[in-house]
Order: sequence, then C-alpha cells, then structure tokens
Amino acid sequence: MDRPRHFTLRFSCPDRVGIVSRVASFFADNGGWILRSSQHSDEDSQRFFMRVEVRADSLDFHLSELRRRFEPVGRELDMDWQISDSAVKKRVVLLVSKQMHCLYDLLERWQSRELDIEIPCVISNHADARGLVEWHGLRFHHVPITKDNKPEAWAEIERLFTESGGETMVLARFMQILPADLCDRHPGRILNIHHSFLPSFVGAQPYLQAYQRGVKQVGATCHYVTPELDQGPIIDQDVTRVDHGDTVRDLVRYGKDIEKAVLARGLRHHLEDRVLISGRRTVVL
Repeated sequence: MDRPRHFTLRFSCPDRVGIVSRVASFFADNGGWILRSSQHSDEDSQRFFMRVEVRADSLDFHLSELRRRFEPVGRELDMDWQISDSAVKKRVVLLVSKQMHCLYDLLERWQSRELDIEIPCVISNHADARGLVEWHGLRFHHVPITKDNKPEAWAEIERLFTESGGETMVLARFMQILPADLCDRHPGRILNIHHSFLPSFVGAQPYLQAYQRGVKQVGATCHYVTPELDQGPIIDQDVTRVDHGDTVRDLVRYGKDIEKAVLARGLRHHLEDRVLISGRRTVVL
C-alpha cells in the first residue's frame, strides 16, 4: 500500500537537552500526526540530528505555512533545517559513459516506480546509451569530452542539468572527473559510485589488480561528490566475499551487482531526505 502524503523535516543543530520535546510539541500544537521519527546525537561534533515525517492531511495549512511557522523553532535551536513534501517528485539527471549496468538498473527501478522520480534527461560523453534511453521515452544528450574541449563540455553539462530543472545529479558510471567549481556549486546534490578497492588499487583494471593480490571481498561505495576525488561523504556501502576459485570476470560481475544495489539504495536514502551531512561524515536516519 502506498504511504500517505507526508512532510519530512530533517535538521541538525548544536546538541542540548529538550530538542526532541520542542519539535514534538511544535507538531502537537499544530495538530501534526507524526508517522516516523529518528534521531542521533554525535559526541564527536556535539551536534544533534533528527528526521521527522508528519502526515500532510493532519495539518490544516500548506507546506509554505508549515515552513513559516517552524522558522522560529529553527532560529531558537540554531538549526540547519529543511522540510520536503513527499508528493513532489524529485528531478534526477543521470550521467553515464559506456558501462551501462547502473543505468539499466536505475531505469528499470524508475519504470516500475520503485524510484518514484522524474528523469528529465540522461547525459553521456558517448553515444552508446542513446537507444536505451530514447526507448524509455527520455531525452538523451551526447556531450563529447576531450582534452581540448573540457571547459565547454562541462559548461554544457551544467547548463543541461540546470535548464532541465535537475535537483540531483547521479553519476551512473560516468567515467569523468568533475571540475572542482561544479562540485562546489552543487554540494550534497551529486551522487557517485566507486568500487571498494580504493585506495589500494587505483587506475586502470582494478579488478585485475585485486585478483592478482588475492582479495577476499569486493564491494562498492555510494557517496556525494566533492572536489576531492572519491573522498566525499559516504551514503551507503556493501561487500561480498570471494575466494581463490573466482576469476577476474567473476569479480567484475560481483562488483557490478553490488554497484547497482548500493547506488540505488544510496539514491533512495537521498531522495527520502534521510541523509544529513556533518563535515566529511554522514548520518543516515
């Protein structure tokens, strides 16, 4: 059964006594029916993180009014906060190169409404995915990237993202390094996936390197993109064990399966506003 429409409040603030009580009292005073609530107190940063879902039909006013009424609470507790509406589909732009296993997976989840999102377009530096994307009725933009046109190519990719109304950018095995200034302009909005062998096996053929060293597990990490390559806050991870009887091809296949699952799960956490960022760490509520 589909869940009822709800508003999601998520915030972080300096830790202190009475935060949960203050937030719960605010919703109670306004007739808000809390569906879910989760929180975490981080001892290292001395910050408090919380996520609250409230039935939209339990409030007799709209989202804009809810935000207006909550503003004094946010100021009082020095919160970094936002409230989203589950009825508003997030607009996700996918970027892909030649490896399309993550793209196939995300499109299937989108088509089946497991990911209830809008995909305004797919962007690629190669033309290989055009047929797949257009078969799904989606716009495909081919933006070649060479050593001679990188500034223009990245400007075009950002233009397409912005003009399509993109809110989140997902690098579904997009094999290009994003410019630092683009990352800085979209903090917490760009998701990427990488294999679990970093930093041990960098560069080309990481699975071959791992096989030659006799690794005993493979996995993947979904993270936010920052100017530091593959160093952004981690959203989700997973691994599976391998042994001496597995070939390089087996390792690649296991890795692709995990990459698909972890990217989809990380994207879902992001879309459901479950991720709060504290420095280089994340709290997933």
